[in-house]
Amino acid sequence: MHQGSCLCRAVRYEVDGPIRQSSHCHCRMCRKFHGAACGTYANLKAARLRIVAGKDVLTAYASSEGVRRSFCSRCGSSLFFEDEREPDVIGVTLGTLDAEPEAKPWAHIFMADKAGWEDVPDDGLRRYEQSYPLDTVPRERS
Repeated sequence: MHQGSCLCRAVRYEVDGPIRQSSHCHCRMCRKFHGAACGTYANLKAARLRIVAGKDVLTAYASSEGVRRSFCSRCGSSLFFEDEREPDVIGVTLGTLDAEPEAKPWAHIFMADKAGWEDVPDDGLRRYEQSYPLDTVPRERS
């Protein structure tokens, strides 16, 4: 079981089971949403995520067609990413977990959109100019 929260701890959540994969997204919207060079998300089955506090302050923003980004309306922490193309999957911002996950990120995506001031070192991770093909993503089995 993993636990996580926003900065002010008004929104708290639990993830049942291990975190198996994540990726660094360098798209412009993730940079804006996180206020950083990239956003790092653990993608997992939505059924494994449980909001244990703060549903009333959790706000969702439709950042593009079919995509919702959720954040705490009190402190502004970026928390979740949902894409209607994969309704059973939710992206959890890795930085909001209270403990280190088991798996490290496996890819950098939207490298064509990365900030001009960002130098991404050769870290051995896969790199995609745009999004990764959905069939290449390491998938959860349960």
